[in-house]
Amino acid sequence: MTDQPWLSHYPDDVEPTLGDVPFRNLAALLSWSAEQHADEVAFTQVMPNGMNGVLRYREVERLSDDFALYLREVAGLEPGDRVAVQMPNCLSYPVVAFGVLKAGCVLVNTNPLYTATEMIHQFNDSGSRALVVIDMFADRLDEVLPKTGIETVVTVRISEFLPKVIATIIWATQRYFSRTLPDVNVAHTPLRDALDAGAERREQGSSVATHLEAIGPDSLAALQYTGGTTGVSKGAMLSHGNLVANTLQMLAMTGSHIRRGEETVLTALPLYHVFAFTVNLVGFYHMGAHNILVPSPRPPNNLKRAFENYPLTWVTGVNTLYNALLNERWFLEHPPAQLRASAAGGMALHQPVAERWREVTGTPIVEGYGLTESSPVLTFNPLGGMNKDGTIGIPVPSTQVRCVDDEGAEVPLGQPGELVAKGPQIMQGYWQRPEDTEETLRDGWLRTGDIAEMDADGYFRIVDRKKDMVLVSGFNVYPNEIEECIAALDGVQEVAVIGTPDPKTGESVRAYVVADDPAPSRDAVIAHCREHLAAYKVPRSVEFIDELPKSPIGKILRKDLRATVSAGADRRPADAAGGETE
Repeated sequence: MTDQPWLSHYPDDVEPTLGDVPFRNLAALLSWSAEQHADEVAFTQVMPNGMNGVLRYREVERLSDDFALYLREVAGLEPGDRVAVQMPNCLSYPVVAFGVLKAGCVLVNTNPLYTATEMIHQFNDSGSRALVVIDMFADRLDEVLPKTGIETVVTVRISEFLPKVIATIIWATQRYFSRTLPDVNVAHTPLRDALDAGAERREQGSSVATHLEAIGPDSLAALQYTGGTTGVSKGAMLSHGNLVANTLQMLAMTGSHIRRGEETVLTALPLYHVFAFTVNLVGFYHMGAHNILVPSPRPPNNLKRAFENYPLTWVTGVNTLYNALLNERWFLEHPPAQLRASAAGGMALHQPVAERWREVTGTPIVEGYGLTESSPVLTFNPLGGMNKDGTIGIPVPSTQVRCVDDEGAEVPLGQPGELVAKGPQIMQGYWQRPEDTEETLRDGWLRTGDIAEMDADGYFRIVDRKKDMVLVSGFNVYPNEIEECIAALDGVQEVAVIGTPDPKTGESVRAYVVADDPAPSRDAVIAHCREHLAAYKVPRSVEFIDELPKSPIGKILRKDLRATVSAGADRRPADAAGGETE
């Protein structure tokens, strides 16, 4: 890149490049961190009723070593074999995920809510040989396993590592009252038994170090499947070097705002998603933080005990999570007293939400940007530096970013173009998809599919997804801009905007609104847009719905809304839909 104006906006303690990376693989980073903070609490799992359990750093290190030895020396896996891990946020997750990495195997994070069809696709696409699954969803295995290459199944309880009395209560409630615990009818090994088998090998002299000798920066660490929000889900190949580099890049941008051994971070986003995996799990673990794991953040009341019972200093989340908390009376009446900062990613942070979060908590919230394919962090508003609302900040160290046209030429300053990026965090490619890899990675540059603009300071603003852009009478309309406008209207809780076919203009804008009480009228929404937007951007129809479709991390899925339009599922008489606007 010919010009990098963002370099002058790095805080004084942030170097423009990473320099020498001291860890050969991710397992080395994890073990070093555990050694530094051995006796401190690493993870606390908090149930909605406040029941909890903890693991200290030395316990996580020992248990993950044991699981690694089980995978290699008992289950018989080889370096590079894929292990699917399918569980919500719980104490077992870091033990298992770290164990997979220490075994020199490849972590395949899998959404625990996947249907049997989705599981079969991901397990076969990845070629997974082993599966670690939460027992609540083990009833799907009868259908799944015969259609996949899975040879070894390890089952996990949500109450694993919790105190015995609490674990018994949870198990009995699941088994006999809520009846959410099915029988496991396939051959499987409970996690405790797998750990015991690994511990026996360790006591006999086996060492994890032996299995890591050949694992270097270029070794594959994870197949992280894209969320599928814009198309077919693909496995992004993230190496040990990618994930180590991105962890250090992210931490560099936070500076002194993440103090070693002093932070308590809320992890409500699922750890199987790349945002929470790199930032919350690996990043905060590396800094010796106390990680508060919440198995499910929905409904938002599930987070109440975590906020009440722990001195949270950091929160990470997406716009919908922050917005939901700001609509909870208990949160507004008692915001976290020791909070230092919050980070937003995964989707656009709406300015009204950011402003209200700062007002309620009295602390900064900064937006960053990334993709599964970049491990994920590419840019961040630097804490301790200039924060620009409405932007995704500046590139993290050792990262180049620019905006280009369809031919790959850099567009003029301030003009929209596709955001492309290059750096040590960029994936190796898509698993067994050379054509998709060639299309997405060009001369080392990752084509993100997002339309962005760069200002004179080197700060980037996402205009929208290239595939979500609406073309109205030849004009480019970006849903993010309209959504932010509508979100500022009193009574609007959430909003999503899509394009719908229109015989006169090619496409027209439709807004879907989740409203509070009292709700604004359709006419009020349209009048508000007319006041703040050009006429061609104003929605021609407004739909009020109870809930917007979302991904597991809370990202609004516009593609699902478009699918209902294509299927004709939401068509109503014109007066019921708010009619047409001129």
